[in-house]
Amino acid sequence: MDISSLIDIFCFSNCIEGGITESSAPLWLLFFSAFISSTVAPGGSEVLVAALASQAHYSPGTIISIATLGNTLGAITTYGLGRWLSHNYSPEKLTKYQSAINQVKKYGVISLLGSWLPVIGDGLCFAAGWLKIPLLYATALIMLGKAARYSAIVYLFN
Repeated sequence: MDISSLIDIFCFSNCIEGGITESSAPLWLLFFSAFISSTVAPGGSEVLVAALASQAHYSPGTIISIATLGNTLGAITTYGLGRWLSHNYSPEKLTKYQSAINQVKKYGVISLLGSWLPVIGDGLCFAAGWLKIPLLYATALIMLGKAARYSAIVYLFN
């Protein structure tokens, strides 16, 4: 799947003229569900991925790409929040994320492969930002972990 295919699917040019089309609405819902699920807000995009995969209306590559993109961008938002707070707050004020910060300190950037995990994944992304792990490394490992999770879900339900 190339970028022009994703642009067509998301109907960026059509959205300006005629709004979100009926055929692209589930994909937009998937994108925003995946984004919100990967921030500090609760959510679960896996159910929607499984439902879309089982319908076979969209290609597996499309479902995986859109879910991974939304989820990765949400994780990078959480990373950015951690980075911003590291400049404004002392570590003692962040007891909620202390365990995740310790995990990333102990295992390094490779721990971000677990960013897809429920409960601790968001904390790992926050900790990566807090510890100022380079954004490029963080993004690559976060995306890889999330793509693997969505690939497994699509494989199971397709």
